Amino acid sequence: MYPDISYSELEEKLKTDEYVLIDVRTPDEYAQETIPGAINVPLFSNEERAIVGTAYKQLSVDEAKMIGVEAVAKRLPDMFKTLLEINKKHKHLVFFCARGGFRSGSVVAFLQSLHISALKLQGGYKAYRAYVNERLPEVAKDIELIVLYGNTGTGKTQVLEALKAKGADVLDLEGCANHRGSTLGAVGLGEPNTQKMFEALLYEELKDRKGNLVFTEGESKRIGRSVIPDYIFEKIRSGIHVEITAPMDIRVENIVGDYVYETDHELIEALNHLRKRLGNDRIDQFIELVRQNDYRSVARDLMIEYYDPMYEHNPKNYVFHVENQEPEKSAEILINKFIVESGK
Repeated sequence: MYPDISYSELEEKLKTDEYVLIDVRTPDEYAQETIPGAINVPLFSNEERAIVGTAYKQLSVDEAKMIGVEAVAKRLPDMFKTLLEINKKHKHLVFFCARGGFRSGSVVAFLQSLHISALKLQGGYKAYRAYVNERLPEVAKDIELIVLYGNTGTGKTQVLEALKAKGADVLDLEGCANHRGSTLGAVGLGEPNTQKMFEALLYEELKDRKGNLVFTEGESKRIGRSVIPDYIFEKIRSGIHVEITAPMDIRVENIVGDYVYETDHELIEALNHLRKRLGNDRIDQFIELVRQNDYRSVARDLMIEYYDPMYEHNPKNYVFHVENQEPEKSAEILINKFIVESGK
């Protein structure tokens, strides 16, 4: 029997460097969703996994295993070398695959035979997902959210980063979704996270907070591919609402800094989605400005013509206002107002 460990037993141990999670699923599976912090050391390539799966369904279990063994044998020396390097930094290697079966168990058995401390995560990723489904509502139950609202480009995300750097508890919804929540929200970020990965990262952000007062950013219920769970979205709606503003010049620089990564093709693709709202002629003008590297004109005009009017259609009742010209100073103001003065 392979030595194994449940995620509930492992969770506290992962706060030390002694334990590390290793995801032996394919690169595609890992890219879709994994346990935050896990290292991908795949047993099979994406193509090999598909071949083994087909053999399992169409031929026999034994033939599928033989195909798998032949595939692993080719990369075993490199894989072992990688694991030895990881083992130099982490005493205990904890492996998982989809359900805690063939892939992770075979690696654990091999390493155990070489007297390397290897454990199998009980139930694999599926069990971890069930754990998050159970625990996330619990860790979110007592939080009180201070919600930062403001027009596009006012630097709300930078303020959240500054708050986190100063030790405040923060829930970065856009970071967890890997999407900024707007039409241009994926530009420069790659693929948005899946719902499973989003919820795993929400859990990571909330589970070790120091108190129940948490700063976050006002968002729509959907961010990219991810949907904010109802029990968190209701806390956003009923939270303490703060307005963040900034001069237009600063907003323009924030937008350029966030969206210009030598990704003109992504900007142009995103702008094309606004043709119905802004008209073909205006979008064509914006695209030409992008090609001329005049990003500031595009940013300024998009805010004036598109984003600001949308924002004005959703007024909020604010209890506090901060003009954000320097995120660190804005963070200090918010900490003094809501943590120091309140005694929380």
